[in-house]
Amino acid sequence: QVHLVESGGGLVQVGGSLRLSCAGSGGIFSRSGVGWYRHTPGKQRELVASIHDGGRVYYVDSVKGRFTITRDSAKNTVYLQMNSLKPEDTSVYRCNAASRPYYPWGQGTQVTVSS
Repeated sequence: QVHLVESGGGLVQVGGSLRLSCAGSGGIFSRSGVGWYRHTPGKQRELVASIHDGGRVYYVDSVKGRFTITRDSAKNTVYLQMNSLKPEDTSVYRCNAASRPYYPWGQGTQVTVSS
């Protein structure tokens, strides 16, 4: 069974940075691309970034140039470096399979950007 644990969120000011971590069990990182999603009340869930075999990455337009996704397969961990944060980045961030989030959701990590 896959377990996903996100961490690294917090409260930052506009322009600040955070690094999120997603630790996965059950071999998720060896079987599928991994994505970071954000769940914002009143908005549709959004795939923010994903990383796939061979290093291919995807970013939603609103975070291009500010966020970087990386993975450490030996540690079964995927990271999301978030720079130049904006108030609209405020959300709960969770990781899951990139193609379709079919694993049980973790609790997520709250990111709050204050202006």
